[in-house]
Amino acid sequence: MRRPKLIPVGSPLQILLLACSFALAGYAGVRLLEGDWFEVALWFVGAAIVHDLVLVPLYGAADQALLRGFEAADRRSWMPYVRVPAALSLLLLLVWFPLITGRVADRYAGGTGLNPDGFLARWLLITAVLFGGSAVVFVVSRWRSGGGRRASSSS
Repeated sequence: MRRPKLIPVGSPLQILLLACSFALAGYAGVRLLEGDWFEVALWFVGAAIVHDLVLVPLYGAADQALLRGFEAADRRSWMPYVRVPAALSLLLLLVWFPLITGRVADRYAGGTGLNPDGFLARWLLITAVLFGGSAVVFVVSRWRSGGGRRASSSS
């Protein structure tokens, strides 16, 4: 007689944390949907459709074009140093797009009491820092892999 396989269960702490996260997500969902639930639900469905049908093909096409460009230059190993900061920058643009474009500045100011100006400048600054940091990591990794040895062997 075969024993049925047991479903792996985490530690009591993991189960407690998972239950708490579900409770918090449920509370946030109830609070979010208590006002204008139809528009919120419509926004979620629309966002999922736009993401899956429009943005994912665009991400893929841009990534393939970048990959072909790096392969043509025989520099495929450089790809992550562009891909990671670009992905993070585009994610921030996607999340903060209404404030970056200024489309909801009045609602934001009314709801939070904060000044909505400067989101575009901050996003551009964060993007520059991401690409600059990636360039520094790239230069250091290139130096460690070959540039540093050549300089030390010539002395």
